[in-house]
Amino acid sequence: MNFFRKPSPQEQMKAQQKDLRKAARDVDRSKREMERQEKQLEIDIKKAAKEGNKQACNILAKQLVQLRKQKSRCLVANSQIGAISNQSKVMQANTKLAGAMATSAKTLANVNAQTNTGQIIKTMQDFERENTKMEMKEELIDETLNAILDNSGDEAEEDAVISQVLDEIGIEITGKLAEAPVARGAIGAGSSKAKDKQMTDEELEAQLARLKT
Repeated sequence: MNFFRKPSPQEQMKAQQKDLRKAARDVDRSKREMERQEKQLEIDIKKAAKEGNKQACNILAKQLVQLRKQKSRCLVANSQIGAISNQSKVMQANTKLAGAMATSAKTLANVNAQTNTGQIIKTMQDFERENTKMEMKEELIDETLNAILDNSGDEAEEDAVISQVLDEIGIEITGKLAEAPVARGAIGAGSSKAKDKQMTDEELEAQLARLKT
């Protein structure tokens, strides 16, 4: 039985980041040590120069040159480690993005598999057809009700409504004719002096009787 589980890509990337951070710390530590040595060599060179020891100055100067070269290499290495760390982070972000896209694609595939386009179209068509039927039935019911109400046969009630309307019209006519002159030869007209006379009640009733016929 195998007790060792293969690490996931995320775990591998975390381990790589950990190793890169450790390497960067080691390089920084070496760089600080070389800077300390560089300052000490400069002090020793100045001391040997004051003593007039040319041979010691040359040896120490060579050591200083080599140390500075090594220091430059550390700076380059540190920059490379930083670049690798950034690339690793970018790869990790891309991996997460790819995983999210894969999950989204799988979800969309499941949705598409569960979506029956034909059934949806049929449902919409059925709804439209039934809605049209309902509108037609509503119009038919309205027409039937209007026909029943218009032909109720209640002539007495209909006559009462007509009489009320004619009375209202008569009142309006009375108001208008009260201010208008009576024409010659009109009903109830006397001599030419009667043109300024207002319409009498009998003339109004006669006028309404003619309107009812």
